[in-house]
Amino acid sequence: MTQESPLIVERQGPIGKLTLNLPKAHNALNLEMIDLMAVQLDEWEADDSVACIWIEGAGEKALCAGGDVVALHKASGSYGEQGAGQFVEDFFTREYRLDYRIHTYPKPIVVWGNGIVMGGGIGIMSGASHRIVTETTRMAMPEITIGLFPDVGGSWFLNRMPGRTGLFLGLTGAQFNGTDALYCGMADRLLPSDQKEALLADLAATEFTSDPEQRHILVSKAVQSLEMSAGEPPAPNLRTHYDAIQALTDGATLPDVYHTIASYDGDDKWLQRASATMKAGCPLTAWIVWEQLRRARHMSLADVLRMELALAVNMCSNGQVKEGVRALLIDKDKNPQWQPARLEDVKTELVEACFRAPWAESPLSDLN
Repeated sequence: MTQESPLIVERQGPIGKLTLNLPKAHNALNLEMIDLMAVQLDEWEADDSVACIWIEGAGEKALCAGGDVVALHKASGSYGEQGAGQFVEDFFTREYRLDYRIHTYPKPIVVWGNGIVMGGGIGIMSGASHRIVTETTRMAMPEITIGLFPDVGGSWFLNRMPGRTGLFLGLTGAQFNGTDALYCGMADRLLPSDQKEALLADLAATEFTSDPEQRHILVSKAVQSLEMSAGEPPAPNLRTHYDAIQALTDGATLPDVYHTIASYDGDDKWLQRASATMKAGCPLTAWIVWEQLRRARHMSLADVLRMELALAVNMCSNGQVKEGVRALLIDKDKNPQWQPARLEDVKTELVEACFRAPWAESPLSDLN
């Protein structure tokens, strides 16, 4: 029996359709899927008969729940062992290169962000020209739970959210819905989930011209015509909690902010969950989040991805990811033994070492 491909490639008239096809794993990105997508985008860019790209996830539960962290666990170093396999560098290099390709792609890319869209899934979605969410969308950058950090351009898009919303989401891994995604700039339109086939059919029947700008306009009009009416969207979390988020993150240093969030004792369930997730998460990750947003404030997207590539390789080398994934997904004891175990025990030198590029020239040096 032949193994099914992790990426389904189809054509519907002028639409090139890519379906992430690992539904049992919530369409988690593996290296084969990343490589197949990159090749197909190259092919379709050169094909004049393809006017627009459509990306979705197989099944109804997820676009993509993130990267294949179990594979990363196998190739990552343990505490005191320093080092990660070549696979780690290859995985993040090719994933970030694909994310950059989507950000800079000359043809419209529609991403149907139904269900779970987290981590690497946000990487696929964030750079698309037309990012669609539905009433079932659940988004998050929950890397603090596995000892990684909000990557795939997180330093870029978290910095562009209202106020200090991005800092809060990076530290707490808090989930947000489709309404929130519109508010914080992570989506463009909110459509009912049952309108997917109608939108695809509309796009497939569209008489596209060869003019790139006109193509984008035609896709925008098709998407807008099916947008969810004002009374239907899910209730917001981010807009509702904006003032609370600003108050909780109103500190001059990370320890100030961290301890304010950690000591939240109100009765708001969403904020309670956010506080608990941060407290159980990796202390080094919290420092990385604070520092990556500070450093990336005026960086280009290419520079952000180069910085994040060094961070990702280093976090997989120093034992954090190995331990985080072990506790969450391998042994499933949900009791990670972080080293250092407390925020106060994380030394400045350790944080600095995470940002230090482990190569003379970045594997992403050609991005501009």
